[in-house]
Amino acid sequence: MAIIPMPAFAEQQPGQFTLPAQVVVTYDDEELANTADLLIKQLCSRLNLTAEAQPCAQPNHQSTTGPATIVLGLHPEGLASLEDLSNLDEAYDLTITPEGISIAAIHAHGVFNGVQSLLQLLPATPAGDSVTLDCLKIIDSPRFGWRGGMLDVGRHFFALPFIFKFLDLLAFYKFNIFHWHLTEDQGWRMEVKSHPKLTEMGAWRRTGETESYGGFYTQAEMKEVVAYAAERFIEVVPEVELPGHCGAALACYPHLSCSGEVAEVPRQWGVHEDVYCAGKEETFQFLETVLNETMAMFPCQYIHIGGDECPKVRWQSCPCCQKRIQDLGLEDEYELQSWFVSRINKFLKAAGKKLIGWDEILEGGLAEGATVMSWRGITGGVRAARAGHPVIMTPTSHCYFDYRQSLRADEPGAWYAMLPLEVVYSFDPVPPEPVDCATPMSHSSMDSSASDLNLNLNAASTGSLAGDWALEASHSDNILGGQANVWTEYISDQATVEYMTLPRLAAMAEALWSPKDMRDWEDFQARLRVHLRHYDAMGLTYRPLG
Repeated sequence: MAIIPMPAFAEQQPGQFTLPAQVVVTYDDEELANTADLLIKQLCSRLNLTAEAQPCAQPNHQSTTGPATIVLGLHPEGLASLEDLSNLDEAYDLTITPEGISIAAIHAHGVFNGVQSLLQLLPATPAGDSVTLDCLKIIDSPRFGWRGGMLDVGRHFFALPFIFKFLDLLAFYKFNIFHWHLTEDQGWRMEVKSHPKLTEMGAWRRTGETESYGGFYTQAEMKEVVAYAAERFIEVVPEVELPGHCGAALACYPHLSCSGEVAEVPRQWGVHEDVYCAGKEETFQFLETVLNETMAMFPCQYIHIGGDECPKVRWQSCPCCQKRIQDLGLEDEYELQSWFVSRINKFLKAAGKKLIGWDEILEGGLAEGATVMSWRGITGGVRAARAGHPVIMTPTSHCYFDYRQSLRADEPGAWYAMLPLEVVYSFDPVPPEPVDCATPMSHSSMDSSASDLNLNLNAASTGSLAGDWALEASHSDNILGGQANVWTEYISDQATVEYMTLPRLAAMAEALWSPKDMRDWEDFQARLRVHLRHYDAMGLTYRPLG
């Protein structure tokens, strides 16, 4: 049974079921119509079958053309088999008997998850004249409610068809969050109608005397992505970087910087000293306008504001920022950043949204109600969880898919670190006691003096931050889950994104979904070998095992 992630309960049962040449899928609630249609499309495109979906309200799900082959059902009153599971919104019961297949759940999201498990059980390509499945019983739900995948389109732009493809991959492995990194120093990818220069100019960077590179998504296209994701029960969380990593925006509107002298969209990776001026009211007028348009496009409950890698050098010499520090009675520029983030937090909160930021938002004081995405190891996440804040664990040591997967000379990815499949599989968002956290690394670059991959073979083995932290059981509920991040400084094309993502995405899926005590590296590898056939059938580029 090659299902990834491994279900919470799965039992092989006697007998087999053979799919007929004409498959009938019935569903008892209109909320399931889209999931039924997606299942039908997969059956028809992958196998030598014809299929149709039919709404059906009868208790036995008899269709107008005869018995249903696959029954999708909602049971809002609660299924006895699911009541003891966590995350009931996503729980499902998949049963295969000699008479047919049924997928039952309390909510539509659970039925969709059950359909993904069924699709993984089917052969990747037609296998003769018929498809026969072993009978079984699966009762399943995820361990964590936040199972995210992040794609950085700021450094390199990826057109809409690939975004849909990336979402399909997330759905296949039951991820429920797409974190879309839309703005960066090297490119602003989101149309903002009130500030057209952001895409007219900020979406493009010079690559030569006359050449430029870039691209952006229109508001209509972003709404398409949101709708496509919603059909797959994936929430799209946009990231609008502030107060740093905003060089593209400052090139368009340099008066929002401290110096007013940002001449062009930055062409080099790294941490840039020009950031939004914290002392000018124009900065907040601009950001609030941008965020209002962002919220109108993205109905998600969260807005990611970045908050990472914000140098303070410009603020230290800026009269406006220094006046702001004096007027507010702040201690230093770190408290100024905390005030900056807190002000944006209040704005988002008034609009009914929740703020997420990278763990630097802890510096100078954490904004009330903010969610911390812990990337520089796990210390920041532990600190936030202990203070009662929601946390998403995504440390470089286990979650950064821009890192190379081996020491091979031809291996693509960031040259300064390695993250092999088995390390991803070992990830647990809830840390043991005491916590031993990885050395901080940069989202955008490592120290340029490091010239050998052997200097940083793996972020997990580079030491620990000062001070160990223990996460008491009473605080572990504040860990929402984890996330895989695909940064693209070293990934310029779609095939390489796929190669860097697969099969590591499968390992992350199991780390975030399956019960901790059920994970088995050897068994996972055996199931993963079957999944490589699915990758081949889908035309995906992936890193071979071994």
